[in-house]
Amino acid sequence: MLLKDLYNQVVSKGIDFDPRGKDNVLKELDKKKRQYEELKEKEKETFDMESLENPYADTRILNGTGDEDIKGVIVGIDMEVGEVVLCDRLREKGMKIDLILSHHPEGRAYANFYEVMHMQADILNRFGVPINIAEDLIEERIKEVGRKLSPVNHTRAVDAARLLDIPFMCAHTPADNMVATHLQKTFDEKRPDTVGDIIDILKEIPEYKEAIRNNAGPRLLIGSRERKAGKVFVDMTGGTEGSKDIFQSIANSGIGTIVAMHLSEEHKKEAEKNHINIVIAGHISSDNLGVNLLIDEIVKEQRVAFEILPCSGFRRFSRLS
Repeated sequence: MLLKDLYNQVVSKGIDFDPRGKDNVLKELDKKKRQYEELKEKEKETFDMESLENPYADTRILNGTGDEDIKGVIVGIDMEVGEVVLCDRLREKGMKIDLILSHHPEGRAYANFYEVMHMQADILNRFGVPINIAEDLIEERIKEVGRKLSPVNHTRAVDAARLLDIPFMCAHTPADNMVATHLQKTFDEKRPDTVGDIIDILKEIPEYKEAIRNNAGPRLLIGSRERKAGKVFVDMTGGTEGSKDIFQSIANSGIGTIVAMHLSEEHKKEAEKNHINIVIAGHISSDNLGVNLLIDEIVKEQRVAFEILPCSGFRRFSRLS
């Protein structure tokens, strides 16, 4: 499979499993195209043309022409300079590695990954939060994340891959979409009665079982196992944590429990004030689930078999028969 075809499949699957719904994503892409057409010629020179087809700023081919034939892939949650050098060392030892695939973004995909946070407003709106409140609070949080990213030296890993001539790609939000949609569907179907039921459901999933073995399994952050779960909201996509001020609106929308990858101390305090149960499924384990589901979808649809070499926190669990 060519790298550009793999990349296009990752984007396509991200859209198919986007919690906003495919039609809403396509509408956003149409809006982006109209915005591009209205730009002045000078502005078009530096415009990110990929954003016209790919709605996820944190998912890109970081090094490579796209014409590389991909058979062996080293996959990790964080693929930074150390992992790039590790890949080169493994290739020296004779391992066939055609691509570095990172979940978390690097390079230009990291520099502006906060752009995907806009999708959080639409997701919250689907769960009953008024869109005007969601958009207003998310906008300020996006600016905050952007300020934090502005001084970061984000090209280091990509530079290393370029110097060592190794194709490099990251797939962030498409994989996060996979896990968010998968878990939301699971809870909607199983209708857990209590918060404890939610944790028990998570513990039966292979990626979370593996996390338990590594002392990083699902845990209860706010509430108790005996509390009623109420409406369950899986909050696992859209770049990073949203606004800490959104919890009042979430509580007013009728959500009783949030299942998240992680939550900062500030966010925890605001959730407590609004009596929302919080289950932390686990960051790296949830990323594992999303990447595994994404790989499964591509392998199943394209009928291709990749040689997967897991590293940097990734463990391969296939759901293909």
